[in-house]
Amino acid sequence: MKLFDTLKNIWKIEELKTRILTTLGLILVYRLGTEIVLPGIDPAGLAALQEQTASNGVLGLLDMFSGGAFSNASIFALGIMPYISASIVVQLLGIAVPYFQRMQREGESGRRKINQITRYLTVIILILQGSAYLTNLHMQIQPEFFLIKGTFFTIYSVAILAAGSMFVLWLGEKITDKGIGNGVSIIIMIGIIARLPFAFFAELTSRVSQQGGGLVAFLIEIVVLFFVFCGSILLVQGTRKVPVQYAKRIVGNKQYGGVRQYIPLKINAAGVMPIIFAQAIMLLPISIISYSTDGASALAAAFSNFTGFWYNFTFFVLIVAFTYFYTAITVNPMQMAEDMKKNGGFIPGVKPGRKTMEFLDTIMSRITLPGSIFLGLVAIMPAFATIAGVNQQFAQFYGGTSLLILVGVVLDTLQQIESHLLMRHYDGLMKTGRIKGKTPGGPAAY
Repeated sequence: MKLFDTLKNIWKIEELKTRILTTLGLILVYRLGTEIVLPGIDPAGLAALQEQTASNGVLGLLDMFSGGAFSNASIFALGIMPYISASIVVQLLGIAVPYFQRMQREGESGRRKINQITRYLTVIILILQGSAYLTNLHMQIQPEFFLIKGTFFTIYSVAILAAGSMFVLWLGEKITDKGIGNGVSIIIMIGIIARLPFAFFAELTSRVSQQGGGLVAFLIEIVVLFFVFCGSILLVQGTRKVPVQYAKRIVGNKQYGGVRQYIPLKINAAGVMPIIFAQAIMLLPISIISYSTDGASALAAAFSNFTGFWYNFTFFVLIVAFTYFYTAITVNPMQMAEDMKKNGGFIPGVKPGRKTMEFLDTIMSRITLPGSIFLGLVAIMPAFATIAGVNQQFAQFYGGTSLLILVGVVLDTLQQIESHLLMRHYDGLMKTGRIKGKTPGGPAAY
């Protein structure tokens, strides 16, 4: 009854109802676009591309993020990932290049300039990735399935792929402005969820078949998946609260400050970025297979085995290292200490200034260690699930980037819905407490 009452309350709020319906409508447009094949390609010849995508871990990951558009040779085949790649590059430039650092400090005008540069960089990445995608299409699809051939096909197909990806970005921005939740994150999440029903029923069918283990084995998998989701929520939500006391100030007849607040330091401040960086590094050994010596080929072959020991061990170590690296460049204890000092705040028992910076840096180093280890375990969980006999598509939901994105986006969207309910004096979504959505901002939120 509590659930039905909450749904009725959501429907009573006109603004919230309009936002949810707008979000669903834009998602429907996106899903329809993933089924539209590039002009000049016969859809009957896509079987080879789909088989390659299913057997290749990296291409399978891209296909999952694009909601199946990659393997369908759709106009949305490149999806939203080029924009995310451009955002990551610009964010890293903001750490290393003084020009971008100045723009970050310029407020709204600087943010508009950064967004414009990000879009220009996205177009450049789209042109490069579009050409590479078409080259892969010509390798996987038989020539007779190309209804239009030659340079003209390449030029207009790259233009269509780039325009499709930018249209997906526009849909994401409209969801953010007119809908509910972060639009780019929701589009990625929808692409992940779109594959869940097929993977679920494929796993159920394989288990109820002969020598599949039966329903008992399937129920055990579901229970394990439930606990993996619970652990991922803890990883996304976990924070270390650092108390901050603000000095009292008397202005006229009013007192300002004198209250204790908290700085929430996240256990996993890096989000999914360490997994993305580690996956990019792991692609290097695979790329040298075709033109390397026998010893190097054997090494590359070992790193091509996604369920092998050396692949997962190296993957785990890289994730731990990149978690420390990305946390160090995104969380600035010195800036936090300076801002605290300017506003008259201090940590009880710690001197303002350098001592506060060292104190915050020590805390971040300590909480990042268990966070990085837990993140590494979540990232390699699909390999353990595959070894245990779980279908490869269904095993992707046992961990990795897809699971963390799914959990983070759902929590963030539910938090926004709950905020609308609480503003109208309705109860929140959860009877036992409020939802603490993930920290917004930056590619780490993806």
